[in-house]
Amino acid sequence: MSQGASGNGNGGGSVTGKLVAGLQDMAGAMMDRAMSVVNERLGDITKGLTEAGGEGGPRQAALAKGLSSLKEGDSPVKAVMGAGLTGGKEQVKQAFGGGGGGDNGKSKNKLKVTNIVESIEVGVPVSVAYNQWTEFKTFPSFMKKVEDIEQESEEKMKWKAQVFWSHRTWESTIAEQVPDERIVWTSKGDKGSVDGTVTFHEVTPDLTRILVVLEYHPQGFVEQTGNLWRAPGRRARLELKHFVRKVMRDTILNPDDVKGWRGEIRDGEVVQEDDRSDEESEEGQDKDETAEAEGDESAESADEGGDEGDEQDEEEDEESPAEEPVKAAKTATKAAKKAAPRRAARRS
Repeated sequence: MSQGASGNGNGGGSVTGKLVAGLQDMAGAMMDRAMSVVNERLGDITKGLTEAGGEGGPRQAALAKGLSSLKEGDSPVKAVMGAGLTGGKEQVKQAFGGGGGGDNGKSKNKLKVTNIVESIEVGVPVSVAYNQWTEFKTFPSFMKKVEDIEQESEEKMKWKAQVFWSHRTWESTIAEQVPDERIVWTSKGDKGSVDGTVTFHEVTPDLTRILVVLEYHPQGFVEQTGNLWRAPGRRARLELKHFVRKVMRDTILNPDDVKGWRGEIRDGEVVQEDDRSDEESEEGQDKDETAEAEGDESAESADEGGDEGDEQDEEEDEESPAEEPVKAAKTATKAAKKAAPRRAARRS
């Protein structure tokens, strides 16, 4: 009995062991299959993010690096650190024109363009704001970083400004200018350039909104480093505030003293000059002619008065010989009257 029971027990243990081993094998196969699927999906995601890294930027590159590290069995902490370093490197590469791997490397030399859009309101009519804006040579007097502006013609100017501790120069050309409406320009420089448009919009008769849209093309270490921190956008915003301060503290007191330039430019060429210059010159010429005419009339009047005086003197001179005997007779009569009493006294 005991031996039979023992045999049955061993048989039961053998079956149980086989069942457990089978379950373990099945679980292992399922885990392998699941890991295989996960690895395949991670591989596809990593490959897609890597290929899109040139277009997607540093964030996608960092995510791809992190997933790749997890796939290789690295710890989550190590994967996160690696992803952060990769993202930082890609950001620096893009900032200096070397980031991106799409288009067979063609985008490596593509310059980064920064779009800057700012608007501000100023409490004067559109014509006053426009006139002050077109006084380009006055910009260095109230803008902080603009050092000098040399205006070669109505449409061409040379600018000099401070960028951090350096000084940069560039040339700008006005492509289109319509009084009280808009000014569009392009520029070129060794260390970057700024193309842009400024428009003027009437909100009320005494309130004007100014909209500025800039395309900043940074070149050089200083410019691209500043561009990482959006320095050009902040600088544009501050310079606009300086312009408003100038208008509201100075121009508004003497708006007629700000002439500006109200000609028109199309396709980089002046198509209409400022008519006010001709009108002012004509007015000045008319005033000069009027003053000259008045001076001539005064001189003629003085000459006529002198001639009349001379004629009167001549007439008096002509009459004097005839009057002399009469005057002599009167004088003799007076003397005789005075002498008569004296003679009578002597006789008596």
